Amino acid sequence: MKRRELIRAGVLAGAAAALPARSGAQSAPQAPELTPAQNGVDASKDLAAPGWKPLFLDEHQNETLIALSDLIIPTTDTPGAKEAQVNRYIDLVLAAETHETRRAFLNSLGYLDGESMRRYKAAFRYLAREDQADLLHSLAYPRAGSGWTGEAAPPDVGHAHFETLKQRIVTAYYSSQIGARELGWDGAFAHGPYKGCEHAEGKHS
Repeated sequence: MKRRELIRAGVLAGAAAALPARSGAQSAPQAPELTPAQNGVDASKDLAAPGWKPLFLDEHQNETLIALSDLIIPTTDTPGAKEAQVNRYIDLVLAAETHETRRAFLNSLGYLDGESMRRYKAAFRYLAREDQADLLHSLAYPRAGSGWTGEAAPPDVGHAHFETLKQRIVTAYYSSQIGARELGWDGAFAHGPYKGCEHAEGKHS
């Protein structure tokens, strides 16, 4: 199974598990102090605007995120994360997140740059694509413990940071119209009126 198919299967499973929680969240009253994004305002037009600028990320962080997302979900026979502009979605969400959540994301992005500098003497966004892929490959899989001694693997900080970034990118991608189409959405927001059971009472065979 290809990497994108694995990601897609995981998203479908996660979406099914989250349906009751999402239903409850949608019925909750909107608080006036929430931002437009938190209130569920459709910001797709703003995100697609030619003059778009990040609300939270700086220029270097934004370009790093674009390069990273393009490697995690590249363009194949369908558009990838770069075409879906997942960096813009993530920036919008982070702008409305808590200080702790934003700091955790920037720490993970900074870790990626730190490892890139340590290994290649250049920030991640400036590496050749093959070097970017090699670096990510070294972080993508957790360290295994020793089968001979039974010793547990030490904490894998790099893998944890990679997972934080990957989950943000995957969530953003499958929240976009491009990602939703890959999951099977046909582009229609409504499919006609819902028809209830037409059988007479007691005749539901």
